[in-house]
Amino acid sequence: MPIRILVADDQEGIRSAFRMILDAQPDMTVVAEAADGRTAIDTARAIGPDVVLADIRMPGADGIEVARELSGTGIHVVIVTTFGLDEYVHAALWHGAAGFILKRSGPNLLIEAVRAAMNGDMLISPQLTVRLLRGHSPPRRTPDVVLTEREDEVVALLAQGMTNAEIAAALFLSPGTVKNHVAAVQRKTGTGNRVAVAAWAWATGRAEP
Repeated sequence: MPIRILVADDQEGIRSAFRMILDAQPDMTVVAEAADGRTAIDTARAIGPDVVLADIRMPGADGIEVARELSGTGIHVVIVTTFGLDEYVHAALWHGAAGFILKRSGPNLLIEAVRAAMNGDMLISPQLTVRLLRGHSPPRRTPDVVLTEREDEVVALLAQGMTNAEIAAALFLSPGTVKNHVAAVQRKTGTGNRVAVAAWAWATGRAEP
């Protein structure tokens, strides 16, 4: 089955361009569009797409609220925006977004972000990654969550930016097993996504950004 996508952006030209790019992929189909955040949330709840591509600035509700409202529904929200401000990146990812890419990054990154979200990974525009990982890690505090030895290994590699497939290869595990470990760590730490897990690992001294 193709990946079902909802495109939410207040500019019709952007929605049309994204639809053209995504519908050209054999494993993707755009099933709905929304011109504002509130419509995006309501439509996503009604039809259950696999992925929502949401602009950060929209009438009704912004992309961060879209991510927050749809968190826990099984719908992956990827922010696609012109604005790569630090506060937007952090807020979106902490509220459950499955990726954050800039519109100027081009169609290939857009496609990769959708596939990464479906695989349980996360893609962030390279222009933002160094700032996110090196410049804004949280302060250290004492670890307060008990992980298994394998979960510790997975977290250490995840915090280095590895995908599930790369972690699986490094630890001689299946990608599905790695995905299960990541999900277990998220439950234990109360984090909503991979970046939040990485930030927790840096804060507790389990890994270095």
